[in-house]
Amino acid sequence: MDVDAYVAAHNAEWQRLEWLINRGRRLTGAEADELVELYQRTATHLSVVRSSSPDPQLVGRLSSLVARGRAAVAGAQAPLWRDVTRFATVSFPAAAYRMRWWWLGSAVLGNLVSLALAIWVVHSPEVQASIGTPNEIRELVENDFANYYTEHSASSFAFQVWVNNAWVSAIALIFGILLGIPTVYVLLLNQVNLGLTGGLMFAYGKGDVFFGLILPHGLLELTAVYLACAGGLKLGWTIIDPGPRRRGQALAEEGRAAVSIAIGLVAVLLVSGLIEGFVTGWVHITWLRIGIGVLAEAAFLSYVIVLGRRATRQGETGDADLRPDLAPVAG
Repeated sequence: MDVDAYVAAHNAEWQRLEWLINRGRRLTGAEADELVELYQRTATHLSVVRSSSPDPQLVGRLSSLVARGRAAVAGAQAPLWRDVTRFATVSFPAAAYRMRWWWLGSAVLGNLVSLALAIWVVHSPEVQASIGTPNEIRELVENDFANYYTEHSASSFAFQVWVNNAWVSAIALIFGILLGIPTVYVLLLNQVNLGLTGGLMFAYGKGDVFFGLILPHGLLELTAVYLACAGGLKLGWTIIDPGPRRRGQALAEEGRAAVSIAIGLVAVLLVSGLIEGFVTGWVHITWLRIGIGVLAEAAFLSYVIVLGRRATRQGETGDADLRPDLAPVAG
C-alpha cells in the first residue's frame, strides 16, 4: 500500500473528525451524526493501515484518533472529582433527607428505650445486682468508663471505633432487606447498652461524667447509627409496601439510595471516631469537649437539611446517576 497516497486520500476526513471531537458538547445534530460516521470510517482506516502498512507513526496517530472518537460517541465517564462532588452535595444529602422521618423515628424509639432502661436501673437495686457485684459496678463507674477512652493511643482508638461503628451501621443498613428485623435488633442492642451504662453511672452519682464523656462523640455517632437504621427499616418496608412502583423497581431504587447512605456514613463515622479518639478522653475541659460534639452535630444536620432539601426539591432521591456525561448532543 502506498502510505503517502492513502494519507492524502483520507487526511481531510481525519482532520475533520479531530475538529468535531474537540467541539465536544457544542456539536449540532448534523455534526453529531457526522462525528459518528467519521469515527466508523477512521476505525476502518486504522484496520487497513495495521494490516497493510508497517508505518508506526500513522498507526499511532489513527489509534489515538479512534480512541478519542470512541469516547466522544459512547460517552466518557466524568472526572472522578465531579463524581465525588456530586455525591457529597447531591446524592448523600438527598438520600439522608428523604429518610428524615424514618431517621427521626429511629432516634425517638432508641432514646425512649435507653431512657426507660436507665430509669429502671437507677431505681432498682435488684437490676443493678443482676448486672454485677457492687465492687464491679463501682470499678466501672469510677475508673473503667473514663479509662476506656485513654487506654489506647488516640490514633489507634479512633481507627478501632471507626471500623466498629461502620460495621454496625453497615449491618443495620444492608440487612434491612430481611424485613428490617436485623435493623431493629441492632438499634435495640445499641440502646440497651447505652441505657444500662447510663443507669449505672447515674445510680452512683456519676451522671455528669457520663454525659461529659458520651456527648462529645456520641451526638454524631448515634445520629449516624440512627440514619443507618432508618435506611435499613425503609429498605425492609419497601418489600412489604413498594407503593406505586413495581416491587423489583422499588427495591432497586431504595437499594441504590441505601448504598449512598452507607458510603456517606463512612465519612461521618470517621469524624465521630476522630472526636472519640482525640477529644473525648484527652480534652479535659468539659464544656469544650461537649462544645466540639455539638458543633459537629449541628454542622452535619445543617448540611443534610440545606443540601438535602434543595436536592429533593429538584427531584433527586439519592439514586445513582447512570447517564453518560460527555456523549455528543444536538443543539
